[in-house]
Amino acid sequence: MLLEEKLADYRLLLASRSPRRRELLTASGLPYELADDFACEEIYPDTLPVRAVPLYLSQLKSEAYPRALSPRDILLTADTVVVCQGRVLGKPENPEQAARMLRRLSGGVHEVVSGVTLRTAKHRRSFSALTRVWMRPLREEEIACYVDRFRPLDKAGAYGVQEWIGLAAVEKINGSFYNVMGLPIQRVYTELERFIETL
Repeated sequence: MLLEEKLADYRLLLASRSPRRRELLTASGLPYELADDFACEEIYPDTLPVRAVPLYLSQLKSEAYPRALSPRDILLTADTVVVCQGRVLGKPENPEQAARMLRRLSGGVHEVVSGVTLRTAKHRRSFSALTRVWMRPLREEEIACYVDRFRPLDKAGAYGVQEWIGLAAVEKINGSFYNVMGLPIQRVYTELERFIETL
């Protein structure tokens, strides 16, 4: 039985404003609905290891969801961060900060880590995925043009791998390409199937 058939008895709720996550979930063929928007202050302990941040935040978002889940609801929450030189790079607050982030990523290797949480009214399953990304050195005019043209203020690390910068500057990827887009969709697919089998 295909996973989409197994989901027939459930309602998969995607709690994300990210158009990339919506695009990837749609492309996977899995039926889902968008959860109602809700506020969640994305704060994590300073002592948390950087690779554990997105998993912590995905769980925080899941618990912050204000609606009671029905017995057939499966809530999906996710968070993605870029880790460079031991520092978490989230979404830039302005173009200047975006440019600074890209200078930090330029000519080096960084990690993209996503955390995902699946939750029903009674059960929860969380997991994370890590991808390493090699980026060639970027010239100042390239950074300025990318920030101005693509306005990457809604993206962790100030870039979208599916955009110009991914085509022209990313040299190599070790791990899931889609994780760099914001959702490790293959892992979501297999983990969701395992999760349903335990319900």
